Amino acid sequence: MHFLDKTFRLSESHTTIRTEILAGVTTFMTMSYIIFVQPAVLSTTGMDFQAVLASTCIVSAIGCFLMALLANYPIAVAPAMGHNFFFAFTVVATMHYTWQVALGAVFISGVAFLLMSFWGVREALVHAIPDSLKRGIAVGIGLLITLVGLEWSGFLAASPATLVSLGDLHHPSVWMSATGIVITSVLLVRRSRGAILAGIVTSTALGLFFGIVRFHGIFSSPPSITPVALKLDVAGAFKLGAIPVIFIFFFLDLFDSIGSLIGIAEQGGFIRDGQLPRAREALLADAIGTSVSALAGNSTLVSYIESAAGVAEGGKTGLANIVTGLLMLLGLFLAPVAQMIGEGYKNAAGLTLYPTVAPALIVVGAFMMRNVARIDWDDPLEYIPAFVTLAFIPFTFSITDGIAFGFISYVALSVIAGKYRKLHWLMVLFTLLFLIRYAAI
Repeated sequence: MHFLDKTFRLSESHTTIRTEILAGVTTFMTMSYIIFVQPAVLSTTGMDFQAVLASTCIVSAIGCFLMALLANYPIAVAPAMGHNFFFAFTVVATMHYTWQVALGAVFISGVAFLLMSFWGVREALVHAIPDSLKRGIAVGIGLLITLVGLEWSGFLAASPATLVSLGDLHHPSVWMSATGIVITSVLLVRRSRGAILAGIVTSTALGLFFGIVRFHGIFSSPPSITPVALKLDVAGAFKLGAIPVIFIFFFLDLFDSIGSLIGIAEQGGFIRDGQLPRAREALLADAIGTSVSALAGNSTLVSYIESAAGVAEGGKTGLANIVTGLLMLLGLFLAPVAQMIGEGYKNAAGLTLYPTVAPALIVVGAFMMRNVARIDWDDPLEYIPAFVTLAFIPFTFSITDGIAFGFISYVALSVIAGKYRKLHWLMVLFTLLFLIRYAAI
């Protein structure tokens, strides 16, 4: 017990082993959907479902352990939602690169971030972002997660006239997700632990009843990661035509990881006077994790916004992350359950829905909305860029684009208002880089 207290500074952080264990379990329950979703997404590229599942459990555990030991934060690390879609549906499906080349691009971007973390560039950027933008980023991510959840549930459908419209409310997928949301919400109101996981379980049970979800068993031997591990094509990623993919992963990883970390830190109250203690160590953890993830056959790792649930349970140190990581490893033995929950199915329009995990995304989105109250709504120089950020993230379906337009609007308004002297040089530099990027599109 003394070893744990000394290693994770429990007494100094005014927490206990019991509290940290509960927080770690809660975080795992909240983010466990990634075990189900990640293989469902990456397997669309031809990657082996079971191997990706095993890889997801392993790299998530490694990421959690790194964050715990390097930064001592209760912030879980796992494959990034959004990056996996870009990997599968843009780089592979649209740009027609192999998944091996995509892994090579992820690895190269991870190494680049590792160097940037050692040099302190990413840490400096975190501290350079104004508080209003930090809170706008957190809210925008919450809205994006909610939008994905509404699409996966079937509540939203594509519309040529308005982009989206109300889906078929009589479809079983909507009933599955709605029931999961109700169960989760009721348990949250009653302050019961495991509310989000209970929603996933309820949705899955209804899916079995409707015949949408197929039962594959419960326990099995851990799947092998051999079909995807060390299969990255670094040389292919360096070919002239594929180099833009590296830069896109670079921008995605840079601002998504920083955005998620800021969102969690804001939610957990870890930021002090606009600064995040041990920011370099936290960013180093996800940089190392991303490099390891590519080697293990997986996409980019980032800090998980769902860690806010564990923080809400009182988690304050890396011990909670150790617990979350160990539970991720336990997921290796639950491959049949993961496949049952994360397979997804195509509706009549040919869209793949994931109504079992959609409730988790929608509720997590609600968690993130609380940051909107912390934006300074009396100062247009603060609330306009914050609003641009939180609006563009979901409506462009991109955290990076949302941050970009937030940066551009903040710098532009500061210059127009004659307050350019307070701008951090990194804000100006990245605003110029964003403008160059959009001008080249």
